[in-house]
Amino acid sequence: MPAKCKFCDRPAFIKLHYPKMYLCEEHFKEYFERKVRRTIERYRMLKLDERVLVAVSGGKDSAVATYILKKLGYKVECLHINLGIGDYSDKGERYAKMQCERIGAPLHIVRVRELLGHGIGEVKTRRPTCSYCGLTKRYIFNKFAYDNGFDAVATGHNLDDEASFIFNNIMNWNTQYLAKQGPVTPAGFNGKLVKKVKPLYEVTEREVVAYALASGIEYEIEECPYARGATTLEWKGILNQIEEKRPGTKINFVKGYLRKRQLFEAELKEAELGECRVCGMPSSGEVCSFCRFWGLDEPIDFRVKRQ
Repeated sequence: MPAKCKFCDRPAFIKLHYPKMYLCEEHFKEYFERKVRRTIERYRMLKLDERVLVAVSGGKDSAVATYILKKLGYKVECLHINLGIGDYSDKGERYAKMQCERIGAPLHIVRVRELLGHGIGEVKTRRPTCSYCGLTKRYIFNKFAYDNGFDAVATGHNLDDEASFIFNNIMNWNTQYLAKQGPVTPAGFNGKLVKKVKPLYEVTEREVVAYALASGIEYEIEECPYARGATTLEWKGILNQIEEKRPGTKINFVKGYLRKRQLFEAELKEAELGECRVCGMPSSGEVCSFCRFWGLDEPIDFRVKRQ
């Protein structure tokens, strides 16, 4: 006999392993949205009057984060960074446009090749591609948000992302990363470091996929070609195996980390930040890592002309 929803007689759309229950499509959507709303409230991520810039890639996580924030009544605008990685980036941009048009969220697009002369993967450097890609995305999201007066940057990081990040850094004892990780990174350096929030912090990747399906959200399925073989994917695989045997492992692991995070704070070296000579953004040296890597000699102005 087909399984039925815990709350009604409709056929089950999904079986949740933690908490253990079957839910129909509508009750699953209600469950998911309530969970995200409570996460935002629990960690005091956002206020309804704050302007939120959502980092959208075209993938499922950022699409779902945008959709829910908009549905919950937040003032949402989106920023897509086209990384210049061939067809992968072009598809991502198309999906980002489609996702934002559907919900009426303004979308801003920055194209790395047009902005900096090279796409990701085209730079001659010994630095790993994922390393300078991350540096570039973090800088642009923060600078764009600062230049345009946003109160927060929201990303689509989910529970699986957070658990694998913590696991990876514990395995390698990267204590400085462990001291700083969490659902909210407060604003700093006179507002030049914009607050970062993760609304999907307590929902699993499987739940995100199911919510996208139930809500008719289309997204890019293809993974970034430079992410293949990444260690984070291996950690996710290990954690998935444990979660299958012991449901609730991921959320309990992440919540346990948050309770004990202060144990790592003693090893957090507070770098004295100054202003980058080129762009004026926070930097521990005379020139910030972004301007130094890309060889910039003048700042990039991301201010949007508003009607």
